[in-house]
Amino acid sequence: MSRTRRTAIAGTALLAAALTACSGGSGGGSDDKGKESKPKAPMAVSVNLTGDQVKAGQPVTVTVADGKLAQVKVTDAKGAELPGKIADDGKTWTSERNAPAGAEYKVEAQNTDSQSATTQFRTSAADKVNKVSINIPKGSTVGVAMPVSLVFDNPVANKAEVEKQLKVTTSDNTEGSWGWIKDHSGNDRVDWRPKEYWKSGTDVKVQMNLNGVDSGKGGGMFARDYTTEFKIGKDRRVQVSLDTKKLSVTENGQAQKTIPISAGTPGGKKASWSGKMVIMSKEGTIRMDSQTVGLDNAYDKMVDYSMRLTWSGMYAHAAPWNEASFGRVNSSSGCVGMSDANAKEFFAQSQIGDPFEVVGEGSKGNADIGNGYGEWNLSWDQWKAKSALSTAPQNG
Repeated sequence: MSRTRRTAIAGTALLAAALTACSGGSGGGSDDKGKESKPKAPMAVSVNLTGDQVKAGQPVTVTVADGKLAQVKVTDAKGAELPGKIADDGKTWTSERNAPAGAEYKVEAQNTDSQSATTQFRTSAADKVNKVSINIPKGSTVGVAMPVSLVFDNPVANKAEVEKQLKVTTSDNTEGSWGWIKDHSGNDRVDWRPKEYWKSGTDVKVQMNLNGVDSGKGGGMFARDYTTEFKIGKDRRVQVSLDTKKLSVTENGQAQKTIPISAGTPGGKKASWSGKMVIMSKEGTIRMDSQTVGLDNAYDKMVDYSMRLTWSGMYAHAAPWNEASFGRVNSSSGCVGMSDANAKEFFAQSQIGDPFEVVGEGSKGNADIGNGYGEWNLSWDQWKAKSALSTAPQNG
């Protein structure tokens, strides 16, 4: 009666067919002549992930039972490899990235005796997917104060794990650091700010290797990587004095233009924010409705040459209705207004990312860091302390 021979795979172990070597025994008179050498034991490896519903968000580890690993390939259904390294002792291979959700992988291992073994696994779909909004589109040119700012759709509890996957590379080794804050929307946000303003001409690349990273409780899994690249434009800086009611522009440290303005009315909700801000966007002609910023029926009008400074609604823009106040009195509802002609030229010359500083008496203080790009109001040490990893500088 014949019996089918079955090979048991215990736990996550798998076995490959043994390779058998035979000796030819040509040494005349030898007692070993014609005898077969002992066959090699089958290669056995174990994989920490196995089955069709593997929990995603963890590295893949391949361990050989005997001998040493020579090569390991972990490839998804599209042919993309999960990068990894063999340990110094040759016993284990560990992926550098986590296995993402909803992916199928084939594991191919080879030992130093040229034996091989294969297996596969599939990760389950994510219960919730987290996404990232990036403030700087690929190919942009921005001003010297522009931070890299990432806002997350869902909460990020595993801030350190996420931050480890974020990398900023610059053409001149700019020193900078990530810092975690709350966006004005209430969402988690992480920004990368240089120690000092960027140098004009710097090329910047941002890699966000987040696919397969778990955000932590309530956040879900990231399902893709993100990248962006941009360039730092001219070194153009703006300062508004609430005392002199003037806006001054410099380029490369040289004074360019002084514009009479009228800023926010001191002493209440209509006062301007002060401190170091950044031109966030050039929005052009927009409708401004005071009710949307908690100022009741103060205004509702179309406004030209508008450039956003805070999420809460502070802008620099044309304000021809307030012409009598330019250079004389701060009487706006919080924005920095100027004549049509000056606003048109200022709008055309300005870059998204230009620093915009408001100094002098009569403001309502600095806006919250997340209400725009307020990180420049912190010292370098204060900013580094907001990193989830350390307070040490990160070089790009």
